[in-house]
Amino acid sequence: MSKILLAEDDHTMVSLLQTLLKMEGFEVVTADVDSDVPALAIQENPDVLLMDVHLGPHSGIEIVEAIRKYDALASLRIIMTSGLNMKEECLRYGANDFLLKPFMPDDLLALIKKNGA
Repeated sequence: MSKILLAEDDHTMVSLLQTLLKMEGFEVVTADVDSDVPALAIQENPDVLLMDVHLGPHSGIEIVEAIRKYDALASLRIIMTSGLNMKEECLRYGANDFLLKPFMPDDLLALIKKNGA
């Protein structure tokens, strides 16, 4: 079973994504807006990090940059999401994929499964 670390500040979205991903057989760990996402990623060793670009007071872009500095997280697949089209910026700073909100569940699942998660 693949593990997904979910970093999202919208509680409704967290609930919906947790339900969807668990129904698809994934183990889901959530990070709240006050979490140290890189440290949590090292601790939990997920296969995929699904993270909002705007994570409360934090910038998902800055978090991705921090994650990419850790050798232990070099192979972590990062999927960023946002209501604004920030695909180019997210990919430039180290994300593997980007989904524009609102997105269809099948689009998310296809991205997660794309490289075997």
